[in-house]
Amino acid sequence: MGRRSNGESTIYQGADGYWHGRVTVGVKDNGKPDRRHMQATTRPEVAEKVRKLEQERDAGKVRKTGKAWTVEKWLQHWLDNIVAPPVLTENAYNAYEIAVRVHLIPGVGAHRLDKLEPEHLERLYRKMMRNGSASATAHQVHRTVRAALNVAMQRKHITENPATLARSPKLEETEVEPYSVEDVKKLLEAALKKRNSARWAIALALGLRQGEALGLRWEDVDLQAGTLQVRRSRLRPRWKHGCADPCGRRFAGHCPQRAAARKETAGTKSKAGKRGIGLPDELVALLRLHAGEQERERVKAAQLWTDSGYVFTTPTGALLNPRTDHVEWKRLLERAGVPDRRLHDARHTAATVLLLLGVAERAVMGTMGWSNTAMAARYQHITSAIRRDVAQRVGGLLWKPADVDDDGDDEGTAGVPVPA
Repeated sequence: MGRRSNGESTIYQGADGYWHGRVTVGVKDNGKPDRRHMQATTRPEVAEKVRKLEQERDAGKVRKTGKAWTVEKWLQHWLDNIVAPPVLTENAYNAYEIAVRVHLIPGVGAHRLDKLEPEHLERLYRKMMRNGSASATAHQVHRTVRAALNVAMQRKHITENPATLARSPKLEETEVEPYSVEDVKKLLEAALKKRNSARWAIALALGLRQGEALGLRWEDVDLQAGTLQVRRSRLRPRWKHGCADPCGRRFAGHCPQRAAARKETAGTKSKAGKRGIGLPDELVALLRLHAGEQERERVKAAQLWTDSGYVFTTPTGALLNPRTDHVEWKRLLERAGVPDRRLHDARHTAATVLLLLGVAERAVMGTMGWSNTAMAARYQHITSAIRRDVAQRVGGLLWKPADVDDDGDDEGTAGVPVPA
């Protein structure tokens, strides 16, 4: 019998009386062959184990050697070293981080990574929803763990992803009814009575996301040409303690010497989000008035003024906090006497206005910063005004009065009811 080639599987009986098998499944980190060992009391038993491991090796499903990860350690490693900015945007990373910290680590973090089962995840989702989490939150947790485990599988820490087998929570599609044209007029009239009124005109007329509107700088606006460029998005501020001695404040944002933990702005949500938009003449006029008001605030604030360069600022020129902006939106709704809705619904309204005007889908996508047509279908809601228009057209077609001959006789109306 000839000599076995290097790396070929071997089966032999040891001095201990047991049958042993060794299979080469790859190469270790140090460059040496990764030889896996198994044993059994009989030769057929160990031969079956060898055959099974060879099949897993050939299919690329052999888990890496070394101490097994726990779900918690892998998720933390994935967050810190694989998807942390700049790989992902700050907002995308934050969504993953919250899902991991708040739900996944407390829920399934203690499991060994290679022992996690789809049922463990499904029970976590059900528990979340029993405790009051929305289906969208549970679905975000599912997407997060699926993405993290896909990377673990690609790197051979697990042989398959249990999240792909788990049944994800069904998303509850909520129909968002945008504001009517009359409501928009009420909002714009109410906004004129307060500072930063152009902020809400931009939201309702152009559909900029909150971060995009707050991230606008005057260098992005060309009032002469009537255009603006969306280049960045305002991030929600995050803080860290800046005190040498513990200040005793639980939250870093309350620390007297707090320091920013991330940048003020980042790039847009997607490549499509970086775009140019034409401005209606009325909005250009509002922005000119706003520039004049901001100049008067600068003079009044004197040495307290912060020359940030942003279009929408505090009375002393500092960049607006998204939380403050949201509070102002709620106050505007109350002053205008319109239904209470999300700030993001102003974006739905702008998309619907474009639909009412019959603007081409590609042009709507460019204005709104959508990257695919599915977003157009999601945002362009059929409002009651459109439904009524369709009903009137159908009625006019089916029940319109018949043509009348010169002699006064009706033509071709037999069997068609005509309203009195």
